[in-house]
Amino acid sequence: MIYLDYNSTTPVDERVLAEMLPFFSEHFGNASSNTHAFGWFAQGAIEKARTQVADFIGAETSEIVFTSGATEAINMALKGIFEAYQSKGNHIITCVTEHKAVLDTCAFLEENGATITYLGVDREGRIDLDELKNSFTDKTILVAIMAANNETGVLQDLEKISEITHSNNVILFSDTTQMAGKLPIDVNEMGIDVCCISAHKLYGPKGAGAMYVRRKNPRVSLIPLFHGGGHENNKRSGTLNVPGIIGLGKACGIAKAEFWDNNMHISKVRGFLEHQLLEISGLRINGSTRYRLYNTSNLYFPLLNDGSTVFSHLKHNYAVSLGSACTSANAEPSHVLKAMGMEKQESENSIRFSFGNKSQKEEIEKLAEFILSLYK
Repeated sequence: MIYLDYNSTTPVDERVLAEMLPFFSEHFGNASSNTHAFGWFAQGAIEKARTQVADFIGAETSEIVFTSGATEAINMALKGIFEAYQSKGNHIITCVTEHKAVLDTCAFLEENGATITYLGVDREGRIDLDELKNSFTDKTILVAIMAANNETGVLQDLEKISEITHSNNVILFSDTTQMAGKLPIDVNEMGIDVCCISAHKLYGPKGAGAMYVRRKNPRVSLIPLFHGGGHENNKRSGTLNVPGIIGLGKACGIAKAEFWDNNMHISKVRGFLEHQLLEISGLRINGSTRYRLYNTSNLYFPLLNDGSTVFSHLKHNYAVSLGSACTSANAEPSHVLKAMGMEKQESENSIRFSFGNKSQKEEIEKLAEFILSLYK
């Protein structure tokens, strides 16, 4: 089977695995054990990883909080900020195409007194900045807009969103999970106050991630989601996943060093597939073709002559996605494509191809030939 679902997860880089392995058995100390060398060694490795993550996104090491992944970080950010700023207000602005981790957390907060404004998107999957400007009230405490959509790869204009948000003295949270490792992230240049990354999206291990929390201009406060031990500067209690964090740090270091080389290769692979398939009458690229990740191609395929779908012919030999893998247990059509104005039938016949470092042009040539043959 050919793997073309890199937005769902990535294989662990061999160099990342090699960095992690000693911390399972040889250097197995608890990073919180500060009375002996086993703990000191683990803590030193954790701080090295913290530096790697901070350098990766242009942050200070004191602004990095380790988590189990992006979903936890999203819950920590939204719930924690909502609780910390209740004296100012209860209004949050987000977008209808956010990841379910954001949307479901917002739904929970609504049940607990929050007022949520859900911005719509245009056919390209981007928000209207004027609608954002008009959504602020004197009770607004947070704007939550993702950097890059996991289903379509569509990019939002975070710099302008940040300008608008900060002109209203409001905090900006951005889910940067899909952008990390694919496009440069500089939290200061982009004006992000809180964001998250997940190791398994950039060739690191599952179960490890990080949250960035700005410490100045503005200093962001949040009430911790977990209590018990005061780990991570009292922001996230619990024994640290030392091997996972080591893997996250190494993955960030590799991604930063090899960023441009990987970009060029993967972009060519995606471009080749789309160029070949666009000769199919009625085929359409879903979302902006100008503002999107270089590795993602979400395509609508017309029904075949026998009434079957392209996906039904691909699924046994190619690992692709009909939507977000994180919500694949839900049989409903993609909420992202629906928000972009697509009909149910169009959404159900759209396939996301997401490419990665191991994607080969020869494999994509065979894929394109196979799909084209279905329409002959």
